[in-house]
Amino acid sequence: MAKRLMKKSKAPLSPGRRVLRILFVLLVILAALIVIAYGALRLLAQPPKIAQETPPPAESASVALADPSPTPSQSAQPVRQRKEYTYTFLLCASDQSSGNVDTMIVATYDTVNQTMAMVSIPRDTLVEGVTAKGKHFYKLCSMYPYNGIDALKEEVQKIVGFPIDFYVKVNTKGFVRLVDAVGGINFNVPVHMSYDDPSQNLHIHFEPGMQYLSGTDALKVARCRKNSDGRGRYPNNIYDAYPNADIGRTKTQRELIMAVLKKAVSQPLNLPTYYDIFMENVETDLKLSDLAFFADKGLSFDFDNVTTTSLPGDGAVTYKGWTWCYELYPDKVLDIVNTSDLNPYTTDITADMLDITQSGTAKRYD
Repeated sequence: MAKRLMKKSKAPLSPGRRVLRILFVLLVILAALIVIAYGALRLLAQPPKIAQETPPPAESASVALADPSPTPSQSAQPVRQRKEYTYTFLLCASDQSSGNVDTMIVATYDTVNQTMAMVSIPRDTLVEGVTAKGKHFYKLCSMYPYNGIDALKEEVQKIVGFPIDFYVKVNTKGFVRLVDAVGGINFNVPVHMSYDDPSQNLHIHFEPGMQYLSGTDALKVARCRKNSDGRGRYPNNIYDAYPNADIGRTKTQRELIMAVLKKAVSQPLNLPTYYDIFMENVETDLKLSDLAFFADKGLSFDFDNVTTTSLPGDGAVTYKGWTWCYELYPDKVLDIVNTSDLNPYTTDITADMLDITQSGTAKRYD
């Protein structure tokens, strides 16, 4: 008589072990999705193309006729070598009330050595600006609303002496959303801030010290230039929030940006959210493959390898009737460009490569 095969019954899993099994399966699926997403990112990422330098002016016709076949030494133009996979950016944000560009930062990112330099250009930097209708203006912050982003990039290139590969212009809504997306930031507010402007429904009130900032709070800290709690009535009660005026604010803006970026990079699973915020609130000439390239490189970036500063000058210059213009010091600008990792070339920028507007009245504080 054949023996019956008896199946051994399995003991039912306890609720705790069942939960662990489900969690294990979910972790395996999540890990697979991360690997797939990372692989797709690597496939999409392509090294971006750098901006082309403006070619040197051609020789005049008379010179060409006098010497129709110049020697190699006469015809050769000096070629500047860019550092490998090093890119330059103009980061900017508009003023909510005027449409002027309120924040301007030139950044250079060396993706090989994983270093970055960020240098603020004060909004009131002295320039010789002309609108399409022939109207003159003399502050850099007005270049964008009058002549557009390409004109702003070109003017910034004159100041720093090298081409700007890409621009990233963020609106205030996008900044607020990004700060909130990373869960807010802990930030050391550097000065007393007390400003009220009922016409803008703007009310800024912070005391110095480390504190938690939501997106709305961070924007207020970034915007604060003046306080309105001085003696007397408006406008006599207005005074600078920072001892060094707008230079102090540009330092705070850079530190805010670094705090947000550092926290964002620490949360790579939020990349889809960051991408949505970027696409909805940022104006840029970066392509999708460029974004993928920089996202891939940025995931391993060490924020200790960032140098930050502002371009020095005199912020009390009056020029052709425009008051409180910020006249840059060309020699100090040149020194910063060459010593702060901002220079994307393998050789130093030279003084003749800068084109900085001068009034001749700026005071020096060496």
